[in-house]
Amino acid sequence: MQSNVNQILIPMDFSDQALIALEQSYNLAQFYNAEVTLLYVMEEHGTLSKIFAKNYNEVAVKKELEEKLQELAHDTEKKRKLKVNTIVAKGKVYDKILEVADMINACMIIMGASGSVGIRKRFIGANTLRVIREATCPVVTIKGKHHREGCKIIVLPIDLSKETREKVTKAVELGKLYGSTIRVISVLFTLDEFVVNRLTRQMDQVKSIIQKAGIKCTTEMVKAIKGEESLGEAIVDYATKVDADLIMLMTQQEEETSPMFVGSTAQAIINLSDIPVMSIVPKHKNEPHVSPFK
Repeated sequence: MQSNVNQILIPMDFSDQALIALEQSYNLAQFYNAEVTLLYVMEEHGTLSKIFAKNYNEVAVKKELEEKLQELAHDTEKKRKLKVNTIVAKGKVYDKILEVADMINACMIIMGASGSVGIRKRFIGANTLRVIREATCPVVTIKGKHHREGCKIIVLPIDLSKETREKVTKAVELGKLYGSTIRVISVLFTLDEFVVNRLTRQMDQVKSIIQKAGIKCTTEMVKAIKGEESLGEAIVDYATKVDADLIMLMTQQEEETSPMFVGSTAQAIINLSDIPVMSIVPKHKNEPHVSPFK
């Protein structure tokens, strides 16, 4: 079912965050002439739950969900003049999101970030983590409860890793789209002259690339005290202070023990931030890097 048209996938469970994710897709979809696909995943139930749920009628539930999804799609098409597709699938949530993203060749996934119940609402959900880790396209996670119109300020944290250029490429694409200012930051836990000089050169190079693309750019070294503030906390605090609209990350800032886990810094930022976060897959993890947009 791959299409020559750009596709933005939005997993939809009708929660506030999922509806905000839909709103966040409007500008991107219109600018890139993209279609939006809404996906509802009916989770599989175990044998015991089926026995106790005597009145559960899967066919009727699926039909009701399809109608509700189509109504939302129709309203969106009418208000925003966008082409909106709908899919209701059954299975494990993260498996189906990844499967459908590949099936439609999605250029981006936009989804709510939190767990669904109790204290987990404060933390990124397990399904979201798996999608971020395994998706072959950028994933934007929404944890706050307010829709941000446009994207005036993008915070771009950089370190000395080889994936920095990929983040810069994506930041430039979005900066051009929204007329954004890109704030490039590095967090310092040391005053070691060698490290500071390397980061300074790196930031100057990044700033030059961004400005040559015609985008406003600032750079700043953020000093933090080891043991008092983590890297993730320092980045989120800075983004909140400058009223950023988006934080852009790689999914992997350090070596991982398992392919199922997102880097601890990236996970901390997504957990802590009410600002939308874009997670980008390093090219060495999937296909050679190209723009996700046709």
